[in-house]
Amino acid sequence: MTILDLAPVVPVVVIDDVETAVPLARALVAGGLPVIEVTLRTPCALDAIGRIAAEVPDAVIGAGTVRTPADVRASTRAGARFLVSPGGTPRLIDAMLDSGVPFLPGAATASEVLALAERGLTELKFFPAGPAGGVAYLKALAGPIPEVRFCPTGGIRLETAPEYLALPNVGCVGGTWLTPADALAVGDYARIEKLASEAAALRR
Repeated sequence: MTILDLAPVVPVVVIDDVETAVPLARALVAGGLPVIEVTLRTPCALDAIGRIAAEVPDAVIGAGTVRTPADVRASTRAGARFLVSPGGTPRLIDAMLDSGVPFLPGAATASEVLALAERGLTELKFFPAGPAGGVAYLKALAGPIPEVRFCPTGGIRLETAPEYLALPNVGCVGGTWLTPADALAVGDYARIEKLASEAAALRR
């Protein structure tokens, strides 16, 4: 499975209430975005991943903010089908390689990209995309390191996503704008489905 090619946008989701996990995932899938990254930033994140994995079969559910080997083990046990990290230490990369599931390790500099490429990893997360240089930086990387492709995440919006998706070394983008906190708070899943549909229409 190549995460970068499944959808133009990967929703990056923070779930505070596990009861919202399944309806949220169903709304995103209905809108055309089956790949969902649930970040390990809340106490219920692993339970949310488990529920989505069990109850939304059309979703490709992954764990984000994976920072340690323990996170890797817990995420895969919960049912995550892919992993995303904000960066990559040797121990973390070893654990993700051993996990048997696809993963996107984070990189923000040319040296970090080269270090991961040396290990045979050519599909990466570019994070934090906006502060790290955005479209201009990714264009610059494409020249000397053309074999590496990215999922830029961090500061991307619906309006700026097309600039990233037009780059040859970008397969998809990650975004938090698809699941606004105010929509989740009132259970406005129709709004979330609409936002997902707009994002899905960015497919090249």
